Amino acid sequence: MSLLAQLSAAITGGGIEVVDLTAPLTPDTPILQLPEPFANTIPFRLEEISRYDERGPRWYWNDIHTGEHTGTHFDAPVHWVSGKDGADVSQVPLRTLVAPAVVLDASRKAAGNPDFLLSVDDVHEWEAEHGALPDGGWLLYRTGWDAHASDQERFLNADEAGSHTPGIGPDCARWLAEETAIAGLGVETVGTDAGQAPGLEPAFPCHELLLGAGKFGLTQLQNLATLPATGTLLVVSPLPIVGGSGSPARVLALVERAA
Repeated sequence: MSLLAQLSAAITGGGIEVVDLTAPLTPDTPILQLPEPFANTIPFRLEEISRYDERGPRWYWNDIHTGEHTGTHFDAPVHWVSGKDGADVSQVPLRTLVAPAVVLDASRKAAGNPDFLLSVDDVHEWEAEHGALPDGGWLLYRTGWDAHASDQERFLNADEAGSHTPGIGPDCARWLAEETAIAGLGVETVGTDAGQAPGLEPAFPCHELLLGAGKFGLTQLQNLATLPATGTLLVVSPLPIVGGSGSPARVLALVERAA
């Protein structure tokens, strides 16, 4: 039996579970809100073209109105000024879109502190238990924040001081960008950076450093709690928008389960 046949049989037979990590895309999907004078993306919206009526008697279809960085989405290096000479979303290597992934669970720390920032020591502690980060793979950072994904106000958790959501500290972002061989970082929050990232040095360190290093981002993931710490194969499907800085994406995890 070929390797692909074995994979297909394992999925059909339940030996490999396909886990959807994607947030449903609706008009209520939370979107990033930047303060003035910065411009913001639009909410997701369907605009009906026809639905089994005089406009089209036997078919239903819509136009979609959305931003590249709405809902579960992919960040390409060109999204940030530090990566402006890098790949757009249509140029992402396919080996990056089907790659191993690990899950670092910091949900307990984030539960007690919405401004929690992951440190290099936190990653080393994880590595001591689970092994090195995957070469050419994804680091999926679990904070438990997907529990708030159906409520824009709670998900952004903003006050007069800005948004309060967990993320990654500048030193850790620099270390991930410069000292590891990961392809990208995936998070449950509205962006790869913490809510207080505008005040960090550098500002928005995950965007600035990881995208600047030619790495990639995934945001607004769900169901990371169902994945093992290691052993997941990630399948990421952004639209290949020529010149695009990112794209909404369907993100699936293949996980081996006991028969």
